[in-house]
Amino acid sequence: MRYFIRLSYRGACFHGWQTQPNAVTVQETIEKALSTVLRVPTTITGAGRTDTGVNAAMMIAHFDCDTMPQDTTRLVRGLNSLLGHDIAIHAIFQVADDAHARFDATSRTYKYFTHRGKSPFLYPLSWQHPPQLDFDLMNKAAALLPKYTDFTSFSKLHTDVKTNNCIITHAQWEPEGNQMVFTITADRFLRNMVRAIVGTLVEVGSGRLSVDGFARVIEQKDRCSAGTSMPGHPLFLWNIIYPYTIM
Repeated sequence: MRYFIRLSYRGACFHGWQTQPNAVTVQETIEKALSTVLRVPTTITGAGRTDTGVNAAMMIAHFDCDTMPQDTTRLVRGLNSLLGHDIAIHAIFQVADDAHARFDATSRTYKYFTHRGKSPFLYPLSWQHPPQLDFDLMNKAAALLPKYTDFTSFSKLHTDVKTNNCIITHAQWEPEGNQMVFTITADRFLRNMVRAIVGTLVEVGSGRLSVDGFARVIEQKDRCSAGTSMPGHPLFLWNIIYPYTIM
């Protein structure tokens, strides 16, 4: 039987989501806890692969198990007691045997949080932006993103993906309280993509790159032409949409 896990995590203590040698990751940490509680080796598959330091307000993962307890709330409590403060399991529920946390997802949304002026309360989950940033210009540049599909310029080099094509449906800077937040939604994202886009938009807002220049960066399909990758701690995987209802 297949089950979905809905969870969230703070990424500062982890070297990203995906299990890797000689590094503590979110996936590995959850798998160890799940295997302990279920008393059988258990692996999970996540809806995405967040980079080092990146957070998730919402992540979905799936696993298979034929010996699940009927009361999954007890399983949730057991996992949370083992996982510490940086990972929270919110729900575990049965899904169709062919449901897939990664391949069934139709869209993913990320948010990048920024603020003006020094704040000991927002740091490090928000980036202190320069006071002169022109967010109107940054939004004009961001509005160009849905017109393109090849985002090689914003992809980490030497990855094993088969295509750098993504369909972006929303990309906008908006005020949220005393912060400016960049929200971007797409069917999929490349490694480092959001942080590279934000870094290049900051170039526009700082006056070092024009809106037309931002379009040329995309069209050049060259990572070296784009801006610096932004810090990961203010970035959140915010929402994941499926063609069916999840808890």
